[in-house]
Amino acid sequence: MDGKIIDLYDAYRGGIMTRRVFLGRLGMLTGGAAAMGLLPLLEQSHAHAGMIPMDDPRLQTGYIIYPGGTGDISASMARLKGGEKLPGVIVIHENRGLNAHIKDVTRRIALAGYLVIAPDALSPLGGTPGDPDKARTMIRQLDSQKTTDNYVAAVQYLKTHPFSTGKVGCVGFCWGGGVANQMAVHAPDLTAAVPFYGIQPASEDVPRIRASLLLHYAGLDNRINKGIAAFEGALKRASIDYRMYMYEGAKHAFFNDTNASRYHREAAQRAWLRTIAFLKEKLKT
Repeated sequence: MDGKIIDLYDAYRGGIMTRRVFLGRLGMLTGGAAAMGLLPLLEQSHAHAGMIPMDDPRLQTGYIIYPGGTGDISASMARLKGGEKLPGVIVIHENRGLNAHIKDVTRRIALAGYLVIAPDALSPLGGTPGDPDKARTMIRQLDSQKTTDNYVAAVQYLKTHPFSTGKVGCVGFCWGGGVANQMAVHAPDLTAAVPFYGIQPASEDVPRIRASLLLHYAGLDNRINKGIAAFEGALKRASIDYRMYMYEGAKHAFFNDTNASRYHREAAQRAWLRTIAFLKEKLKT
């Protein structure tokens, strides 16, 4: 698929333009009527969701409520059954809200031996709706600092949870990758952060980071990648513990296996193995 079309869709998914403007520009690139034929390939498809069943007998799953900066925040929860204390991990969703894919990722991480929650960033607005386009619109209505505060509160929730060892990390995707970077800046008790193709924090904020970072980027993600050089320079100057991987040939959102037009199996598998190894190193030792 043409790189210009992918970039255009990235801008639309990121909330930079409305659906009407997106379709108009897509039509200009593809010749009008062809745009509607491409749209199903670009839109989210949940055909491959559910890698770990909701009723997996190894897991205790459900929903919890924790106190955030704006009030009660709802979150999906998963952990191994039993009374063993586990490190905590916060999963931060894309700009489509807390959907089936993110809940599945929560279960995947839990099976690796973690107490995992995936907060619904849209809790202050009534929670994630069933319509993903409506969720994206609602995400744009959130106050960024208040949203960060709600996720920072999740760190404290897991740090003091009776089933937690006290160590907490986070993993964020797309919009959530940017939030993961902000958590690293604003949550001094965060031990590890894994942003997938997330918008970078301001360079002047980088010295505030105390967490170790594992940064995943997609080679074809021009919009996000523009911020890498400044971010990496600031990380080096501040002597932050970080590792960065670029997945050549992969597009933004390459980890999302419910999005057939973007999912890159090899990149996703490599990033996943690195993520689990990183969390084990930082949270279990």
